[in-house]
Amino acid sequence: MLKTYPTVATDPGVTRQVLSHSPELMVVAFRFDHAGAEGRLHSHPHIQSTYVESGRFRFSVAGQALEVARGDSFVIPSGAEHGCICLEPGTLIDTFTPRRDDFL
Repeated sequence: MLKTYPTVATDPGVTRQVLSHSPELMVVAFRFDHAGAEGRLHSHPHIQSTYVESGRFRFSVAGQALEVARGDSFVIPSGAEHGCICLEPGTLIDTFTPRRDDFL
């Protein structure tokens, strides 16, 4: 059975929506509606994989700059401080292992 999860505002111009999850894995869409919208620097114990569905973003991952666009993907290690600034509006699809219970 498919379940629809609510869209939650996380930062100005940024929303988050859980797409699916199990205890071991979670898939989440982050939508950025304008250039300059920011995913603030943070860290968590989960391993994160990010896929750029659309748009263009400048990430900081463990102090290193990374610019990504549609079709790019990368992994953020557990505990690494990271965040991004939206350069062109778009959507990031993040996968977390284990699941981010704080998103439920």
